[in-house]
Amino acid sequence: MGGISDLAKREQRLAYWLLVPTFVILIVIAIYPLGSVFYASLTNRTFASSEPTEFVGFDNYKSLLGITIKKLPPVIDETTGKQAIDPKTGEPAFERAIKILPRKPIRYREVQQFSILGNRYVLGATDRDFILAVKDTVLFTIYTVLLETILGLGIALVVNAKFPGRGAMRAVMLIPWAIPTAVSSRMWEWIFGSTRTGLFNVVLQALGLGNGQIPFLESDAWQLPAMIIIDVWKTTPFMALLLLAGLQLIPGDLYEAADVDGAGKLRQFFAITLPLLRPTLAVALIFRTLDALRVFDLFQIVLAQSRFSMASFTYYELINNRAMGYASASGVVIFLLIFVFAVTYIKALGVESE
Repeated sequence: MGGISDLAKREQRLAYWLLVPTFVILIVIAIYPLGSVFYASLTNRTFASSEPTEFVGFDNYKSLLGITIKKLPPVIDETTGKQAIDPKTGEPAFERAIKILPRKPIRYREVQQFSILGNRYVLGATDRDFILAVKDTVLFTIYTVLLETILGLGIALVVNAKFPGRGAMRAVMLIPWAIPTAVSSRMWEWIFGSTRTGLFNVVLQALGLGNGQIPFLESDAWQLPAMIIIDVWKTTPFMALLLLAGLQLIPGDLYEAADVDGAGKLRQFFAITLPLLRPTLAVALIFRTLDALRVFDLFQIVLAQSRFSMASFTYYELINNRAMGYASASGVVIFLLIFVFAVTYIKALGVESE
């Protein structure tokens, strides 16, 4: 037993020595740059400037993540002594948020208002654009991943079946994913055009569903749904490809046995397909979620500075404002958010056990 133990220890030491080059490369290309970003986030460093850099601690993070919630007092009608009614909306009137949110020593700007049990509250932030970018990116991620998973699974089930032209269908379905994002974004800019030159406006007007002037890319209410539609169109084939690979690993004998036992297609899907597809589905969800949280090019090309994702906000602060320390803090927040999502997914979906 002693000889076997010594052999195992030697193999273990050899494995560590063989891993040394990998650790060195990892430190050089990953850990050192990441550490540099962490350090820069604690300074007021200016991009492409000779100005001296000062250590500011967590001030950048306080500016990025500073939020407050204030209750809006009702407006009282002097004649009746009761709460006034807003003539524009016909709803109970409340004081303006700008009067309630603190302005000194730190100014908070309104992000959103909401009601709870008849009371009106306002959410304020020291950096309204970043908080909105986080909100939009998370919503974008949730909706795109959900829709792409459902549609991708449906497409994968179809192209996994045997029918004439299956190979051509598999090739055609990858076209949206193969088109560069810069090209597809410009194409969708034309489709979502806010005048009669836009395809959707032309079609909707022809159907009597609009006046041909719907501002898909200019209206706050339409911008995020438009981004979701574009991304679902482009990335659903990627999800379908991943799930198709998982479907082809499921033995056909299981379905033949289920047919013999009289199980219908729906029962086979929930009893055989979904359980055996779970590892592939988990990996696909992780890849797609992390990719969606880092979305940059779509928002930057289509919306520019009219609406930010977290990544495009970081780019704007670095390039336009040259605030390298502030942009680094934003990048660290993105990293931590993605890290939390990844760990949560791995634990919730049981990737480690698989």
